[in-house]
Amino acid sequence: MDEDASASNEAEAPELKIPIPPGSRNYLTAEGAEALSRELHELTAAERPRLQAEFAVAAAAGTMIDPDELSALRARLGEVDRRIAYLDAMAGLAELVPLPPPEGRDRVKFGATVRVRDPRGGETEYRIVGVDEADPGRGLLGWPSPVARALIGKKVGELALVKLPGGELSVRVLAIGYGP
Repeated sequence: MDEDASASNEAEAPELKIPIPPGSRNYLTAEGAEALSRELHELTAAERPRLQAEFAVAAAAGTMIDPDELSALRARLGEVDRRIAYLDAMAGLAELVPLPPPEGRDRVKFGATVRVRDPRGGETEYRIVGVDEADPGRGLLGWPSPVARALIGKKVGELALVKLPGGELSVRVLAIGYGP
């Protein structure tokens, strides 16, 4: 890739956002650590070299290549470079959290699966995971999320007060587990 294309992408790229509080570690479950490592390897060992080769061929074609196609390749390469930079940063902050926690299973901690009841009687199950593992639609909550922060440290039977943008919600911890 030529230096002008690289400089152009860097000037357009927004600042890299790390989704954990400053000074924090990137806590990961074993599954999350494996996924991060796998994606980083795939991007650096296969995807980026493939895109670089495509870009080199397209750039060598000169006027015979559609400028939009060349621009799309340049943009995709920039996206991959940004993702690699993000994953590198998160890997540098990574800390694998052993499960179950060595200090006991009676309190909600990172990696816990927690069943709660809301004031209307509805029950929901959450698992507290790393920020890149989070998928709220599947009940996977990143540890810095309001619900996870409210639950961490609670025991079965205790109430957790969740502070949400739309107000507060109180949930009761019904069960805590650390299994797969």
